[in-house]
Order: sequence, then structure tokens, then C-alpha cells
Amino acid sequence: MVVDCLVELAHVFIDKTFTYKVPDNLKKDIHIGKRVVVPFNNQVLEGFILNVRYEEETKDLKEIISVTDIIPLNEEMLSLGRYMKDSYLCSLMSAYQSMLPLAMKARKKVDIKIKYDKYISLNDTDLSKYKFNEKQQKIIDILLKDKKVKLDDLKTISKSSIATLLKKEIIKVTYSEHYRYENKNREKKDFYLNEDQQKVFNEVINNLNDPKTYLLYGVTGSGKTNVYIKIIKEVIKEGKTAIVLVPEISLTFQLINRFYSTFDRIAVLHSGLSDSEKYDEWRKIYNGEVDIVVGARSAIFAPLKNIGIIIIDEEHSETYKQDNNPRYDAIDIALERAKYNNASIILGSATPRLESFARAKKGVYKLLTLDKRYNNVKMPESIIIDMNKEFKKSNSYYSKELLEAIRNVIAKDEQVILFLNRRGYSTTIMCSNCGNVIKCPNCDVTLTYHKSSNMLRCHYCGYATKREELCSCGGTFKEFGLGTEKAKEELEDLIKEAKVIRMDIDTTTRKNAHENIIKDFQDKKYNVLIGTQMIAKGLDFKDVTLVGIINADTSLNFPDFRASEYTFQIINQVSGRSGRTKEGKVMIQTFNPDHYAIKYAKDNNYLGFYNEEMIMRKKLSYPPYYYLCMIRVVSSDYNKASDASIKIAKSLRNNIKETMILGPSVANIFKLNNKYRFQIILKYKDVKLVMEELKKIESYYFNNKEIKLEITFNPRKL
Repeated sequence: MVVDCLVELAHVFIDKTFTYKVPDNLKKDIHIGKRVVVPFNNQVLEGFILNVRYEEETKDLKEIISVTDIIPLNEEMLSLGRYMKDSYLCSLMSAYQSMLPLAMKARKKVDIKIKYDKYISLNDTDLSKYKFNEKQQKIIDILLKDKKVKLDDLKTISKSSIATLLKKEIIKVTYSEHYRYENKNREKKDFYLNEDQQKVFNEVINNLNDPKTYLLYGVTGSGKTNVYIKIIKEVIKEGKTAIVLVPEISLTFQLINRFYSTFDRIAVLHSGLSDSEKYDEWRKIYNGEVDIVVGARSAIFAPLKNIGIIIIDEEHSETYKQDNNPRYDAIDIALERAKYNNASIILGSATPRLESFARAKKGVYKLLTLDKRYNNVKMPESIIIDMNKEFKKSNSYYSKELLEAIRNVIAKDEQVILFLNRRGYSTTIMCSNCGNVIKCPNCDVTLTYHKSSNMLRCHYCGYATKREELCSCGGTFKEFGLGTEKAKEELEDLIKEAKVIRMDIDTTTRKNAHENIIKDFQDKKYNVLIGTQMIAKGLDFKDVTLVGIINADTSLNFPDFRASEYTFQIINQVSGRSGRTKEGKVMIQTFNPDHYAIKYAKDNNYLGFYNEEMIMRKKLSYPPYYYLCMIRVVSSDYNKASDASIKIAKSLRNNIKETMILGPSVANIFKLNNKYRFQIILKYKDVKLVMEELKKIESYYFNNKEIKLEITFNPRKL
């Protein structure tokens, strides 16, 4: 017996299998998809069995060393990996590795142990034959009542008495696997669906045997999560399973608790879990112990069987696209898994991507709508504040109108959420004498000042340095721009009664930090929550009656054709935190009060924004009228990156028809981690027109140590 193995080779891209002989003692453990340890040159590596063959002549082959006890890659995952390789031009190994938690990847020196709990129980023994002392009798009485007891729960019980009973074989020890992640919220809460929600529910449930892809367009606060939960309950009754994806920043303990309060057999997968916890959750899913998986992007690879529904909430979120290799889109993977399992998909959003809404209008997706808030709660009133006028009156980043509104809300014992999509204290440090701006030495970006640590940090590569007061010319450094740290400090100076808590990457690095901040705000220890995108989604506070958007122009300034769409989405999403149960208000501070994205967001007018933005997209040949592919050429040598990008663009123009080719041009962040980056954009209507040429180019640079290609199909951001 021989096996063909796909081997993980660090720093070398070899996308082929190697054949090994199977020793007799391991033949019973061999199965396609299992992980194996094999000799490779002078190394010992790990890989996956992709094929099993029976051959007599095997004397020149090396033998495999060992085999894992489970099958990380089942038939569906193996097929999905091949789809990813063909669709994203990635290696087969990178596709398979992306599906698995760290402990299951084919990689050396990863050793996460399974944790076990120790239990004691009575043996099938005639107890009347024995005489027990008082301590022993206490143990017997406990076991007669509870049958099986965890040893750790018997802290006050005599260890010597337990040892004696074990020795006499009156009791026995058994082991049960202990899952390290535990959510203790099991409080069952029921709810009803209103008429509109019931229509959505009926449409999906009545067509489970004729699965479709649905776009659920529901305004913020319309109760999309309630609909998801009711649909999943019905799917589980049918003996099927469910996957629910939400953006990482929406995976708050509030949302997770909603699912834990409804379902018993549930697993959660997100970046806040340790590697050990992820391993446990993955194995729980693999072992068939759960019916529903809730998680971020990579949870789409959860090894569930017999999937009946896949739900992707906030489907517009760019976090569903993986930035590094393989550059997959979770929605593409969901569509592929739905096809394999004959399952339905729900894409939910208050602000769907233009591509998704266009597909719904064409009938590719089935459009479902929830256009009113649950229980007919009114949408918050929104006003635009022109900061051009405000800045002439004072130097504050807060308008007088917003400050007055914050004071009024606090006086009524209600709460405020303030949104600013910039962390740190100030975004730029510049010399007042010579104009020198402090930049990251590794990246083409300015360093952000963090006052609490007196450090300048790069938010791309992680470089950090202490802030100096004086420039080399002798001038004084001054701070420009606004981050959440400075916004908090300024508000506390202006409104003494404001109890402000900040939520951004800097304040949520510790485990459970998100949960603690949200809980403290929910418990009203604070009356103002200020933060970045983390606070825009997945949060529901009954006493929040005011949302202030400090600088609505931040995303408008992105050099990306989707900048208007991002701006509309983020304003709409964060506005939705206001007035969930009481009458609410939203105040949008902007230097562009007449921009259509801001005006439509103020009026919560998605269709108006969609129609106007589609005119622009058509004129400029952008999605959804054309597909995009971005080729990024990356090298530590500027000239080599430039020459390669020119050569690639020329080859594309010579060999591809009916395709617009833009570039090469420098990437938005030209230098990142000491690598120079050029990019070429392709606009096309049929992927077949470009795929063959891209495969040739990708193959040519596959093992080039000096130049790397990053090919991204349908990027969510440029």
C-alpha cells in the first residue's frame, strides 16, 4: 500500500504530492484526508493523504512515520480545496491549511493536548459486604445520589478515602473530554415574530427542499437576528445543521449570548479564542456534538455535516474577504458549500453591497425585506452638522450642538455612543519649524501618536518608537488629527459629568476586554461609549438615545471607488445603535454636508443611494457592471517590483481581449513592511477571458524569491 501526500514545506511553494510506502502496522489507520508525519530529505514534515493506492513494487519509497487519529479533511473539504485552488490561484496546501485550526494544520511542532476531566462513580458492587467509615460513607452517599461526580467538585472530600475506595474497587475513575471554551449563559428566552418577520421565515422554511440564496435587506433594529434564530430552530428540527457568520467586530458577547440562550448544541469560532479553545470547538463540531456554529469568516470551513442553512449577517462587511493567501471570499465558499449540501443561504444587511442588491434585482438572489423596526419603534431622527461653520466658531472637534445634546442625554440618565474611525491620540506628528512629518521607517504611512504610552505607532507593521519633543532642526513637534484617545480626553474636559469609556483595538487587547467594556456600559457604569468600527455593529443598548458621528468624512477620503458606499454603510450602521427602545437621535458631523452618501445616510435612504451610486459605477465600469481582479507586485527591491509590474501589464494587454487593464500604478500604501508594491487592475465581464493568462503569470512567479504576486479576484477594497 502506498499513499500520495501533500506535504507542508515552509518557504517553498511545491504544489504536488509525494508518494510514501505504508508500513504494515499503520495500514489500518490509513484514510484519505488524514494528517501524516513523513520523512522529506533531511526533515520530518507533516502532510495530508490525498490518495491511497495498492502497489507491489515499493522498495525505493520512504515509509510514513505516523498517522493522526482523526480525518481533518473530509470529502467535502477536499473538494472545496480544489475549488479554491482553481478559483483563487492559490496552492492546494494553502487552501487546506486555511480551513483548519492551528492544531490540525500540517505543520511541525504544534502540540495542543486534549484536556480531560476526571470522574468517579460506583462499581457494580454489593455495598452491604463492606463497612465504611464516616468519610467513606459520605462519598458513597454522594455517588448513590448523583451516579457520576467530577473529582474537582469534591474539594472538601478526603483524598485518602477516595484512594481507599478505588483500591478496593468499590468506585472507579472515568475520563471525559473537557472543552476549554465555556459560555454559561443558558437562560432561555423566547420571543415572537411580527408579521413582516413571519413572512421572511415562511418563505425560507417553505423552500428548504428547493434551496435558494436570499438577500435579507432589513433596516437596523428590524430583528434580523430573531428571524435567523427561528429559521435555525426549524432547520435543526429537520435533522440538519446551520452556520452563522458575522463580522469579527460584531461577535460581541451580546450576540453570542443570544444564540447560547436558545441552542444547547452550539460551537463558537472567532479570534478571541485561544488556540486550545479553537481546537476544542473544532473537534466538538467534527465529532457531531453541535447543530449550529456561530463565528467569523473562517467558521465557514466548520466541519459540519448535512448543512441546511448558511447565514451571513452584515454581508456587506469587507472582513469576509481574506487579505492574505488564499484570498477567498466567505460568500463564495458559502455558495459552494450550499451547493454540496443542498442548503439555503441568507445574506443579511441593512446596507447590502451594491453587487448583492443588483443580483437580487436581477433574480439571481431572492430579495426579502424588513423595512420597519421591530415593534414599530421609530427610526432615530438624524441631522447633519456642517463642521466648516463650526470650526470657524471654535477649535473643538465637537460642535456646540452635539455637546448640548450629550449634556441633555446624560441629564436624563440615558446614554451616548460616539463614533470615530481613528484610534490613537493624533494621526500626525509634525515639526512646527521645518514641517517634518514622522513616518514609519518600514511603511509609507505617518505614525500615530498614543498619548497614554507616549509612543508613536505604525498601525500596519507594528513599529513603535518613543515620541521626542524636539525635531532634529530644533523645532517643536505638534499634534494634528484626531483619534479616539484624544476625543475621549477632550470630551471629559468639556463635559465633567460625562463618564466615558473607550473601545478600540488599543483597549481590547486583553482576553474578555470587549465583554467587560460592553457589560460595564450596559450596566450604566459609563454614560458615553466612544469607539471605532467595533461599536458600529452587533450592539444593542436600550438606553442609548444619541449617536454622534464625530467625523463622517474619514472613509470618504479613501482612494477607493467604494469610498461613498463605505461611508453610507458605516453612518447607517452606527446610526442604528440609537433609539432601539426609546426615541433616538443621530448627529452627523461632516465637512462635506452636501455629499450624496451622507445625505442619503441621514435619511436612511438605501434605495436612493443605490440608484445614484449605480449611475457612477456604470459610467466608470466598476462592479456590479464589471468584475475586478487586482494583481499586486511586491518586492523589497523597488526596481525589480517596477520592472516586473510593467512586464506583467504588457503581457496582459498582449494576450487578453475584452478586458480593461489599468496600471501599473503604485498601491495606496506604496511601501509596507519594507516591501514596495505596484498594482494592476483588470476589469472584465467573463472570468474565462482572464484566467488562463493569470495562471501562466502566477506559475512564472510561483517560486521567485525576489518578487511575489498577490492576485485578488473581486477585492472588497483596493
